[in-house]
Amino acid sequence: MDRWSTLVDPEDDFDYYNVAIHGITPETVKGAPKFREIESKLRQQLEADVAACYTHFDRTAINLACERYEIRPFATTWLDVARVVRRAWPQFALKGYKLKNVSKFLGISLEYHHNALCDALAAGEILTAAMREQSMSVTDWLDRLKQPLSSTPNSPIAQAGNPEGVLFGESICFTGQLSMSRRDAAASAAAAGCHVTDGVTKKTTLLVVGDQDARKVGSDGKSGKQIKAEQLIAQGQDIRVVGETDFLRVVG
Repeated sequence: MDRWSTLVDPEDDFDYYNVAIHGITPETVKGAPKFREIESKLRQQLEADVAACYTHFDRTAINLACERYEIRPFATTWLDVARVVRRAWPQFALKGYKLKNVSKFLGISLEYHHNALCDALAAGEILTAAMREQSMSVTDWLDRLKQPLSSTPNSPIAQAGNPEGVLFGESICFTGQLSMSRRDAAASAAAAGCHVTDGVTKKTTLLVVGDQDARKVGSDGKSGKQIKAEQLIAQGQDIRVVGETDFLRVVG
């Protein structure tokens, strides 16, 4: 949609360790604006909506700058994409989730690593990929980051079904933007007898797709879970794909 970047004169000493990482020297920032000069533009951007960052570095740096210059802290809702990655792809849960490594895994261009604009663009693409992979919106991810790193049998999503329910024996998974929270959808399914899972597997028998704007889940309007379900169906797996409205009619 848009992009903007600028160097900033920190009005402070330069540490050789930091220079070795990003290559920015006192000569590089000569004539660059001070933090106070870009504060209003940053505030306009960062307080307008959710601000995605990769690890806590950007959030911490900006907060410390506000403290140093004795200006009002930014009222920003931060979304740490590194924490999103650790939940979106199990292989990165505990290690390997640095920006460069994840960019390579997803085939995202990162021509100049530690260049602020390049890193920001890569982080944005990674977040978009995670949204597609898990069929989750930005709001969903903000909620997910409030939960433990890994899903457990006691998580609000994965749970066993009521043996007296009308859908007992079904293994269900949800995808897309639902009209209710995933927690409530999972509870309704479990009460109806479904075994609720976080992802599509060979044991899945029912995939519920949110009645959503197709643009939220990819160019073809299908999430990663739905594509996987269709692949399993093509291989002979008995999986029914239904819309959320139809699902709600069944469970009442």
